Amino acid sequence: MRKILLIEDEENIRKIIAYDLSKAGYLIDEAEDGKIALEKGLHNTYDLMIIDWMLPYYSGIELVKKFREHNIDSIFVMLTAKDGEEDILTSFEAGVDDYINKPFSPKELMARINAHLKRVKRKDDKKVFSDISLDDKRRIAFINELPLDLTKKEFELLEYYMINNNIVLSRDKILNDLWGFDYDGDTRIVDVHTFKLRSKLKGSRAQIKSSRGVGYIMEEINE
Repeated sequence: MRKILLIEDEENIRKIIAYDLSKAGYLIDEAEDGKIALEKGLHNTYDLMIIDWMLPYYSGIELVKKFREHNIDSIFVMLTAKDGEEDILTSFEAGVDDYINKPFSPKELMARINAHLKRVKRKDDKKVFSDISLDDKRRIAFINELPLDLTKKEFELLEYYMINNNIVLSRDKILNDLWGFDYDGDTRIVDVHTFKLRSKLKGSRAQIKSSRGVGYIMEEINE
């Protein structure tokens, strides 16, 4: 049974989400503040964590950073009323996998969680493109043997672009294949991750180019 840590300081919201998730067959653990969440997150194994941004003691962003620093390999879903582009960017930079604005539809939240947990990890022997190579076991990417500092989602996105090199990929396809759900037409989640990934690939012959009005393509540039 999949185990979820629900981190939310508003009891009414926490109880509603916990009830829906339990009905769906998930094993739910709860935390009402950042201190309790940190203790549970570091000493237990969870497939996914639902984290409210505004929490007592530690914010949701601080928690995600601490979990990533300790190599906690959970899926992190952020709940927040913040919806500015800078807030979204901050969230993804911290290592968040998904970002859901409050107020939200319980059905949408459930669909997102189901999609994340049912997502089948792509297995492919092709781990090299141009001067970039991947060590899938250690989840490390290299440019000419120099390691890159990538978040979990950036690594997955890079692997996806490499496997589908020289193919124009629409934002919708990237969303469906990597996040496993339709994102209600909001493609910023793809654009933000791709922008950050591009900045970390500077100096590589492999470049992710925009295809106007469609999406992105990874190509090798020979100069």
